Amino acid sequence: MKRTWTIIGVSDVAGSFKWYQSLFGQPETPPGHHDFGQILDTDGTVLLCLHQWGAHEHPSLMSPDEASPGNGLLLFFRVDDFDMALKRARALVVQFEEEPHVNPNTQTREFSLRDPDGYYVAISALPASQRKGPARRWPNKRLQPKKARGRIRKSRERRPRLRG
Repeated sequence: MKRTWTIIGVSDVAGSFKWYQSLFGQPETPPGHHDFGQILDTDGTVLLCLHQWGAHEHPSLMSPDEASPGNGLLLFFRVDDFDMALKRARALVVQFEEEPHVNPNTQTREFSLRDPDGYYVAISALPASQRKGPARRWPNKRLQPKKARGRIRKSRERRPRLRG
């Protein structure tokens, strides 16, 4: 398994940490360090890392003066509580970048706003078919190659069943 840790430069780790926790409806806790914090999902998956500008001398996180924060970056989150996220987001900002609408490509509801450092944040509703149960390699069978469907089915049939 591979996971990506998206790390963004922020001017106030604690303030941004609180902002994202509020957006995601998480209990307020302090970040792990004064210059770095990880926003985690309920299962421990890292959703986003917040890094103090200039700390630790990472070349692309030295200063927001080198380029505007978020240039070339879209923070896109799929949530299973879209209506509540929308309510929480309205309490965080005066104006949305994009009001709630149905994305014609994904056919899901979404809205967009800016975080305290100016990053563009999109929130999209997780489809009902993906909200419960274990993660699937191919959530939509239409996206899975037909040959792979047969191979996966056959490999599952050959796999020994474990008793627990």
